[in-house]
Parts: sequence; C-alpha cells; structure tokens
Amino acid sequence: MSDDLDEEEEARPAGPSYITPGGRHRIEQEILRLGDERVRVVQTTADAAAEGDRSENAEYIYGKRRLRQIDSRMRFLRKILERSVVVDPAIDRGDRVFFGATVTLEDEDGARVRYAIVGEHETDAESGRISYRSPIGAALLKKETDDEVRITTPRGVRRYTLVDVAYVPLP
Repeated sequence: MSDDLDEEEEARPAGPSYITPGGRHRIEQEILRLGDERVRVVQTTADAAAEGDRSENAEYIYGKRRLRQIDSRMRFLRKILERSVVVDPAIDRGDRVFFGATVTLEDEDGARVRYAIVGEHETDAESGRISYRSPIGAALLKKETDDEVRITTPRGVRRYTLVDVAYVPLP
C-alpha cells in the first residue's frame, strides 16, 4: 500500500460509515453505468490500437486514460459500499436526532431551515441533505426537540433551536 493510502486510512474518522438505502442505490447505479461505459471504451481503445502506431494515436491514448479513470472511480465506489452500513431513515427513532433524521431548525431571527442527515457521500446542499459528519450534522446528533444547538462556522458561532425531528423516507 502506498503512503498516500496509509494517510487516507488514518484521516478517516473511526466508526462505521452510514448510508441511506437511496444513497446505496445511487452508488450501485453509478457502478453499473461505469461498467457499461467501460465495455464501450475497451472496444474503442482496442479498435484504435489495431490501427497501428499507438504513440501518436490520440483515440488510443484517451481510451487508456479514460479506462484508468473509470477503474479508479469504480474501486472508490466499491470501497464506499464495503465500508457502509445501510440505515433506513423511515424507521422512527423518536424526538432525538440520529442518522437519517430530517430536522427543522430555527435561527435567532426566526428563520427556519430543514436538513436531512445523510451519509458523507450523498450530501447535496441544494436539496438540504447534509452529512452526519459535517459540523452542522455532528452538532445535531443526539439532540432533542426544543434543544438549543450551537454550531461553529467560519463566520462564527450560530445558535439554532431544534424545532422538529422526523424520520421519513428520503427520495
């Protein structure tokens, strides 16, 4: 194993990595899509190699590079799946925030924001999905309805009140 991989292993937080069923499905679909693309790229690269001089054959060079990218991405995605524990967010866990919860927060000015606590590889800020390992997600874990949550951000400490905790299926 290379030194880079050793450092990556050390940097990974301890404990299991959680993922929702939808997140797992999206990763599995990406692996299938990449597998299909790989078959096409292998054929295109083989055809380009058959044309002769490979050193100046742009299609061959690009194909080899794309195969490395596809293989690297597929390895990365498979490792995510191997290390992940699937947790269904639709299973009710009460008024306490755990992985999979959808929470509503209210800031000091009365503005409300809603987040779903998901795995680190399925975050999407635009749709309100945040990682349970993000500063906000980590601060929310194990909190209950009506708890005050203090979150340290680059702009300073922000205070929120946890208004609602729900466990609902995530699309």
